Amino acid sequence: MSEALAELRRRLDSIDDKILELLRQRNDVVAEVSQAKLAAELPVFVPHRESEKARSFRRRAAEQGLDPDWAEDFLRMIMGASRAQQSTARFPRATPEAKRVLFVGGEGGMSRLFAHFFKASGHRVRSLDRDDWNRVESLTAEVDAVIVAVPIRRTASVIERLAPHLDASTVLADFTSQKADVLRRMLAAHPGPVLGLHPMHGPDVENLSKQLLLACPGRDPAASRWLLQQAGLWGMRIKTVDPQAHDRAMHLVQGLRHYLALLHGSFLRDCGLKPEQILDYSSPIYRAELMMTGRIFAQDAELYADIVLAEPERRRLLERFRDHHERLAALVSDDDKEAFAQEFNAIRDFFGDFAGQALEESGYLIHRLADRFA
Repeated sequence: MSEALAELRRRLDSIDDKILELLRQRNDVVAEVSQAKLAAELPVFVPHRESEKARSFRRRAAEQGLDPDWAEDFLRMIMGASRAQQSTARFPRATPEAKRVLFVGGEGGMSRLFAHFFKASGHRVRSLDRDDWNRVESLTAEVDAVIVAVPIRRTASVIERLAPHLDASTVLADFTSQKADVLRRMLAAHPGPVLGLHPMHGPDVENLSKQLLLACPGRDPAASRWLLQQAGLWGMRIKTVDPQAHDRAMHLVQGLRHYLALLHGSFLRDCGLKPEQILDYSSPIYRAELMMTGRIFAQDAELYADIVLAEPERRRLLERFRDHHERLAALVSDDDKEAFAQEFNAIRDFFGDFAGQALEESGYLIHRLADRFA
């Protein structure tokens, strides 16, 4: 039996080697695709192509007696690697001539990330950081776009200091996670084109393919359209949003989420439970939650203080959350299981069909996390 098993394993090893060889060949073709896309000025990410490919792959997998879900996962990992490979090369340029782009806060992680992609697209990039204001006249001279990427608490003062040096045709944009007030200040300070931008990712991403970029038009959207077109050529997903609606959503997406991380981490510290002490007792879903909390504390404290305490409306929301928490905490103090169940069922009704979607998507994440890191 052991010899028979050894022979089967040798056959599996041989098949695995062939798979690796086919993947290498595929990478060679991807390199040719990258050059063809560059020549044709096509983006890295083409949604309809990937969707069609996934549907076809699922169908052919089923015909071969394979699980279509597993096959699609495998294909999407391969396509993700292909996009990453294409993102190491040059990109098509959205304009006939190279543009001059100035990053204010140029030494920050987000500025360095986007500066790399602008350069890879053939544009000329400049950087203005805290020690460069003595050169502001030369750095802003004849620039086509200025992107402000500084901490939220400094954004307003930087805009007011910068705007007098900009030509009326220069696009003034920003990368902050707060849009309505920043957009208002840019419009007041600068008479030219204004565009609010919010990249919904951190500076540690390997490439911009499939990353979401939120855009809030301010003034003269035609003049800044090339910036969005360039982001599209990098493979980004671009969504135009209302600045007030953006900020209301960010109160929850960022403000409340990061406050909950602070609460979670602070309580663990208060209990004297280090994360590594409870990993062995964690379900996959708690492990995921613990990792998302820990991710926050691997980064800059001032950044998250700015996000959580960004503006009075956000702070009022967090105070409202505190009061809401106290109401629910009373259910625990009173050992009121009936009221707990009523609240639970009311929330389930509120979530509706989304609860089923959440169960499916979170299940996918949990299974992949457990398989990869167990």
